[in-house]
Amino acid sequence: MYSLITFYGLKAKNAMRKFLTNERGEVNVVAIVVLIAVAVVLALFFKEQIGKLIGDLIDNITTKANDALDPI
Repeated sequence: MYSLITFYGLKAKNAMRKFLTNERGEVNVVAIVVLIAVAVVLALFFKEQIGKLIGDLIDNITTKANDALDPI
């Protein structure tokens, strides 16, 4: 019984090691970091416009919801 548990334990350990060291389908980390940086810079650049847009959307949703509930 002990040898069976040891066998499957080693098999699981090897499978986990294989999974963690597999580099197939590697993603270019530098490209991802650059894209995130560009998104942050754009968000900071258009901060006021984005805030106004979200505020207008929330106001519009609130108004429509209140109009829909008025007949009730």
